[in-house]
Amino acid sequence: MRELAGKIDAACQAISAKYPERPKIGLILGTGLSGLSEQIDQQAVLPYEEIPHFPQSTVESHTGQLVCGKLAGQNIMAMEGRFHYYEGYSLQEVTFPVRVMKQLGCEILIVTNAAGGMNTQYSLADIMIIEDHINMLPENPLRGVNDDQLGPRFPDMSAPYDAELIQVAKASALSLDIPAQTGVFVAVSGPNLETRAEYRMLKAFGADVVGMSTVPEVIVAQHAGMRVLGFSVVTDLCLPDALEPVELSKILEVAAIGGERLSRLIPKDIETID
Repeated sequence: MRELAGKIDAACQAISAKYPERPKIGLILGTGLSGLSEQIDQQAVLPYEEIPHFPQSTVESHTGQLVCGKLAGQNIMAMEGRFHYYEGYSLQEVTFPVRVMKQLGCEILIVTNAAGGMNTQYSLADIMIIEDHINMLPENPLRGVNDDQLGPRFPDMSAPYDAELIQVAKASALSLDIPAQTGVFVAVSGPNLETRAEYRMLKAFGADVVGMSTVPEVIVAQHAGMRVLGFSVVTDLCLPDALEPVELSKILEVAAIGGERLSRLIPKDIETID
């Protein structure tokens, strides 16, 4: 873990050289959701390859850069594209940017993703405010020797998503007339999508949407003492008795609609956050 601390320091120094401000909020923008970065009053844009120890995004729809500046009056840094376990990275590598955000000053993490909707009440492009999650990934980003300077050995996960921030998001969605659900996200390893039987199982477990990200970042954010707000965009309907083959182009089209909604919702949330 001390080796991890050294890597965090190196990444922070590289970012601070380009962006000396202290950010309050970190954003992770998922598949098809990077349009929000266009609203940022950009003060620095760092491709991931320029940041020491940052992995490289291999997903076509992920730009792969860190955008720093102001949004709704707050200093923020936004990841245009995240990293995934299915790309071959360890979960410690996947969550490394969250460690960096925390050390640079971020108190809040806002995380977004594209997800498959299993709740029959959900529609395409709906926004789901994440109130809880189920972790079905085969690894944990905290596995190994713990560095007490980064967080406790056994972090509490009774409320991984901040209740006050959830209420802020609900109120913002209502004021903007944006369809917003509240539910449970389940993380699976991917990259293949699920079978009918697997969707039935995941729904029976209590999940409303399924995706291949987010949970590792949230675990590390909790370990680091950050407050978390999470959003899923329902990009395809995963109903076992009416399941159809998925086309990435259609997912991206729906994600763009949901992304436009988030591009209005998240700045409104940030305006309201203390």
